[in-house]
Amino acid sequence: MNLPFFVARRYLFSKKSHNAINVISSISVIGIAVATMAMVCVLSVFNGFGSIVEGMFSAFDPDLKITVKEGKVFDYHMPEFERILSLDEIGLISESLEENALFMYEDRQVPVLVKGVSEEFNYLTDMDKLIIDGTFRLREDSVNYATLGAGLAVTLGVRAGFVHPILIYAPKRDVQVNLANPAGAFTTEAVQIGGIFSLNQPEYDEDMAIIPIELARRLFQYDTEVSSLDIQLKSGASVKEVKEKMRNALGSRYAVEDRYEQQKESYNMLQIEKWVTFLILAFILLIAVFNVAGSLSMLIVEKREDIRSFRHMGASDQLISRIFLYEGWLIAFWGIVVGIAVGLILCLAQQHFGLLRLGDTPGAYIVEAYPVVVKATDIFIVFVSVSVISFLTILYPIRNLKRYLKNDSIL
Repeated sequence: MNLPFFVARRYLFSKKSHNAINVISSISVIGIAVATMAMVCVLSVFNGFGSIVEGMFSAFDPDLKITVKEGKVFDYHMPEFERILSLDEIGLISESLEENALFMYEDRQVPVLVKGVSEEFNYLTDMDKLIIDGTFRLREDSVNYATLGAGLAVTLGVRAGFVHPILIYAPKRDVQVNLANPAGAFTTEAVQIGGIFSLNQPEYDEDMAIIPIELARRLFQYDTEVSSLDIQLKSGASVKEVKEKMRNALGSRYAVEDRYEQQKESYNMLQIEKWVTFLILAFILLIAVFNVAGSLSMLIVEKREDIRSFRHMGASDQLISRIFLYEGWLIAFWGIVVGIAVGLILCLAQQHFGLLRLGDTPGAYIVEAYPVVVKATDIFIVFVSVSVISFLTILYPIRNLKRYLKNDSIL
């Protein structure tokens, strides 16, 4: 039997002679529990928002994206690309060409990021989830179609199915503008409006239009060049392994990015917000844990007679110190367990019932209630963090106890 732990457990549940010690101990447990619960809930909510962002980008971004590190475009009809594009893990390949152009509809003009894509793009992405008006289509017979971001459509004042086409003006490369005939410096094409998409991201919704890549090449005077190759892997294929194979084969001239790297800034910002909030809650926890040190110090003073009895029975100073170390740890442990349990219960309730809502207006937000995703790694981090903070705080009264025992000043 672990004698120090047994005595500490008896001290924890026994009634103290001074009711203030019971009150402070209870406050300590509650304080740690509330701070721990807040950590679990906050981290889970950030995970929920992260999953929503990931889901929106996953519908648009490929598993792997190959771009050139220097310059805008590249021609992938080369031996090194033939080797990597013939890998068994690859399921689908889509060409993409992005450039800036001017869209004109009646008397409205808007600079636009034009994304030319091949027919495989429709199978590579889940555009049906993003379309809010019309349908996603690139070309029917001899008619070219453009799919516009929702913000861009509002700026132009258009909707899917409008009869009048949009005129696209792209500056000709290596051609100087002639003031007598400025239109001669631009390549002009017309497209019909096929659909409107919304990704709830301003850089896409307000600036992007998707057109056939053949039309984009005519506009920007390219032959077979692309801005990127978008790759979808077969089910079960390892993104990490395929990415490493491609990087080794292509060398340092090209960048091979997975979905997280394609949206690196967004993911990094979300993670920074998550862990900064976690640190703020950790400081709040530190204040709560000081109550444990206070209640432990008061308990040491109250148990002076017990300490004297232990000494007379031959207990070492180390054994006595361990009793109160375990006592402080048990107070913190109960707070941690209760906090994690309550936090998990609240997260599950939020997942199933949506107790906390983002607003009262239906459809005003992407989701009606705060999203929650509980991750085992976050629970482990919370448990370890709170345990370490509690343990380090408990060491202060224990160190004083050891000094008093050495000098016999507590007896």
